[in-house]
Amino acid sequence: MNQALDVITIGEAMAMFVAQQPGPLSKGETFVKRIAGAELNVATGLARLGLNVSWVSRVGDDSFGQFVLESLQQEGIDPAGVTLDARYPTGFQLKSKVENGTDPIVEYFRKGSAASHLSPDDFNVELFTRARHLHLSGVAAALSASSFELLDHAAKVMKKAGKTLSFDPNLRPVLWKSEAEMVEKLNRLACQADWVLPGQKEGQILTGESSPEGIAEFYLSRGVKTVVIKTGADGAWYQTASGEKGAIAAVKVENIVDTVGAGDGFAVGVISALLEGKTVAQAVTRGNKIGSLAIQVQGDSEGLPTRDALGEA
Repeated sequence: MNQALDVITIGEAMAMFVAQQPGPLSKGETFVKRIAGAELNVATGLARLGLNVSWVSRVGDDSFGQFVLESLQQEGIDPAGVTLDARYPTGFQLKSKVENGTDPIVEYFRKGSAASHLSPDDFNVELFTRARHLHLSGVAAALSASSFELLDHAAKVMKKAGKTLSFDPNLRPVLWKSEAEMVEKLNRLACQADWVLPGQKEGQILTGESSPEGIAEFYLSRGVKTVVIKTGADGAWYQTASGEKGAIAAVKVENIVDTVGAGDGFAVGVISALLEGKTVAQAVTRGNKIGSLAIQVQGDSEGLPTRDALGEA
């Protein structure tokens, strides 16, 4: 319990069943079990790069929950913040197989899951303040009102303790009561962060600005230090409070297998590089590279590289 941590994050993990035949999910007969969850994807990617990472959540006392715990052990992720909850189940999802680079169909079975019952009671100040960085995502924020309160509380405590924070909006509109509530609450988290990592369409929804520069200025004027905007096939745009700005071209991928997880891979690259003291341009370059690796395999985290596989000098 006393080991220093590089990063701590909060989120939901689900068992994921990936169809092995292309076509409608209703026609699928063979599925492969994997693990899914935006924040856990980021934790996994950071751990594979050699960072000490802890992931905070609730899982059911069931086979899926055990599957999640075994995955944490396999990836070397600190499970100290995970509660085994006998009252509620671990969620799961079904994902279609695509072969043309389009987004797969994903059906979620997560309502009332153990993770949706996360609350400020799950905040262990000793565990969190062992980490030098907190990463938050809009997915965990959307799970429930109490889960949002946990994220907001964690952000406030970590910021007061002098830690750095990153935030990926990861919009999930279907989980919110209204778009207005989503925008208000996610911007409340974003404006506490040092680094904000929206996609361009997400940024437009959250800020009302249409250009990467406008989205960046919205957050920089509210105290954020660095904004990195994913611009799809073009790559990414970054801007900092000190005036640095620029576009970094995407890594071209000939065969896109599965687009899910690209944004999480991008976050892994940016966060790891910034924590290593690299420049923002270098961090965005790494983010583009890991994002490109993530979309060349089936599964949300299977393409996330080890340090050796990353191949940086």
